Amino acid sequence: MTRVAAIDCGTNSIRLLVADVDPVSGEVTDLDRRMTIVRLGQGVDRTGRLAPEALERTFAACREYAAVIKEYGAERLRFVATSASRDAENRDDFVRGVKDILGVEPEVVTGDQEAEFSFTGATKELADSGSGEYLVVDIGGGSTEFVVGRTHARAARSVDIGCVRLTERHVRSDPPSEAEVAAIRADVEAALDLAEQTVPLRDAETLVGLAGSVTTVAAIALGLAEYDSAAIHRSRIPYERVAEVTARLLAATHDERSAIPVMHPGRVDVIVSGALVLLAVMERTGAREVVVSEHDILDGIALSLV
Repeated sequence: MTRVAAIDCGTNSIRLLVADVDPVSGEVTDLDRRMTIVRLGQGVDRTGRLAPEALERTFAACREYAAVIKEYGAERLRFVATSASRDAENRDDFVRGVKDILGVEPEVVTGDQEAEFSFTGATKELADSGSGEYLVVDIGGGSTEFVVGRTHARAARSVDIGCVRLTERHVRSDPPSEAEVAAIRADVEAALDLAEQTVPLRDAETLVGLAGSVTTVAAIALGLAEYDSAAIHRSRIPYERVAEVTARLLAATHDERSAIPVMHPGRVDVIVSGALVLLAVMERTGAREVVVSEHDILDGIALSLV
């Protein structure tokens, strides 16, 4: 077993996985898995730059994670940064700060690389559960990745629709107005057209959904009294329940969404956009259900270390 640490720094959250990985079987045994909402992508869609306060929130989380990594004695560490740091003019400030704290340089990966990590992490344990291909959809804060494949990614595309980007771009009302929702939907449909030029979205047998927007919608659909990763992981949420939850979120105010027991405070303002992306994907592909995975890009990064 090799003890590794994987960090995924996205537009909305930064996450850490410390795990023992079997280099032969590829089995990943979690030792510590945690997430912090830092909103690194705050304003990036508008300004093209990482805000100083967003950088400081992210560096504070890195200091916490450095202590955890040291406590567990991880032998290898890989830090992957995605959409917000890809887009930012001042990403060198981010790279320097992370390297000073953690001793490794963050890899600002392409959308296609991000998609490959997500696919590997999500499908590793699903390989024996069917004969067809998977469509893995990773709905992030700044971008969404689409990957089709069976044991390896056959086609992948990253497009710039994420829950933070869409919310900052369009939402000014509480709850969002019909015009704002229509604008989000238009952006999502255009992005799906773009993704479909590369990825055969309708070919896959199984839709697999990843990341916080999907897991939160699933937790609400399951009626959980508190967030429970074990109950959410590998749950199958029918299209009708996704549509019902999305309609509920669209009609709710900020305070009403905050009162939902499974809602993380850092997702309250962006969950509507995330749910709309998931619903649009299911409508475009004709998927009758989504298989929800708590294993994702973090697991793919961890596997890449052995």
